Amino acid sequence: VQLQASGGGLVQAGGSLRLSCAASGFTVDYAIGWFRQAPEKEREGVACISSTNDDSSSYVVDSVKGRFTTSRDNAKNTVYLRMSNLRPEDTAVYYCAVDRSPGSTCPGRYRTWGQGTLVTVSS
Repeated sequence: VQLQASGGGLVQAGGSLRLSCAASGFTVDYAIGWFRQAPEKEREGVACISSTNDDSSSYVVDSVKGRFTTSRDNAKNTVYLRMSNLRPEDTAVYYCAVDRSPGSTCPGRYRTWGQGTLVTVSS
């Protein structure tokens, strides 16, 4: 059971990135959360996509609303975080995590975490 986050990189302010969170050992039809941790700051939740049978609890936090969206590709067993209009304050290591309880909704009780992918936004 493993999550693999990828897609980070260096981008200029105003640019876009798409992060991927690929699952192995289980399917992605659970609540999956995205988190980030900037240097010398605490980890914060960014977004969550609920299990497929309950999308009403999916959310993104206010600081990224209108810029970040989540999606799921069951065929690729991957969840995505699409980030646009990036700002320098979005610079952080981004993590995904999964709540593998049946019918899990957001926010989840995350027990399995990916290793993180670094996003750097230059001004």
